[in-house]
Amino acid sequence: MTERVAAIDIGTNSTRLLVAERGPDGPLVTIEQLMRITRLGQGVDKTGSLAAEAMDRTVQVLAEYRTVMDDLGVAPGRVRMTATSASRDAFNREVFFDAAEAAVGVRPELLSGEDEAALSFAGATADLDPALGPFLVFDLGGGSTEFVIGTTGPDGSIDGQLSLDVGCVRLTERFLTTDPPAPEDLTAAISYTDAWLEDVQREFTGLDQVQTTIGLAGTVSTVAAVEQGLATYDRDAVHHFVLTKDAAEDVFRTLATEPRADRIHNPGLEEARADVIVGGCCALVAIMRRLALDEILCSESDILDGLARSLLA
Repeated sequence: MTERVAAIDIGTNSTRLLVAERGPDGPLVTIEQLMRITRLGQGVDKTGSLAAEAMDRTVQVLAEYRTVMDDLGVAPGRVRMTATSASRDAFNREVFFDAAEAAVGVRPELLSGEDEAALSFAGATADLDPALGPFLVFDLGGGSTEFVIGTTGPDGSIDGQLSLDVGCVRLTERFLTTDPPAPEDLTAAISYTDAWLEDVQREFTGLDQVQTTIGLAGTVSTVAAVEQGLATYDRDAVHHFVLTKDAAEDVFRTLATEPRADRIHNPGLEEARADVIVGGCCALVAIMRRLALDEILCSESDILDGLARSLLA
């Protein structure tokens, strides 16, 4: 039996699992992929600590994932589990890491924003023709957004990477306090994101040379799914879908003007994400506006794929 490996990404909003193996020709073959909204970052922006109920929710999902990995024949030593923005911001993360290690059998690795960006870039560009580069990849998460610019192929390199404290949960908790959000609060969330994006333009040389911009994570995937009206999640329909700026703006206007009770009925939007998707859309449209992006390539290959590839290298 081909060796199987697993990657777990413990994010601010969701906890995800990828079980994979190397295919006969080298590419990664997905055996199982799961995602649960666990909201580990609940209140972290305000308190600086992980809430007990948020840790409990996440550990329960990790225990579920351990069972799945056992059933699929993943050895305990062939797992990488990483924690990102919420854990970086929390002073009590070691309490959570102890519980997570007990559930999975390996301790979470606390990724820096730069490490997170590099893994996301590796996962997102691995199955793309290097001729489509240079690439700009952004991973729009719950508590942070990672940007990385670079090329792939034999002579590929990362030319710049940056992590911004902007994400769907952070923007929602900080700015979007009414249902539906008030117009002035939407403007504040977009303006906050736009101010951070000045760092991307200042720090990254070669933005004008980028041929393909790739968007990752739940907000991007959800907007792509809503734009297509997908009644159920379809990875093939979302992966490498070209999302135009006009389409992103249209989805944003629709979701931002509806109360949650109506918003959940949009095909492509899972109910568990309905309360933070508008915050995510604020970040997405701010990115596309500030960087003058007419379109982005949506990718379902991301940090999980980068982690799994590192185990099979």
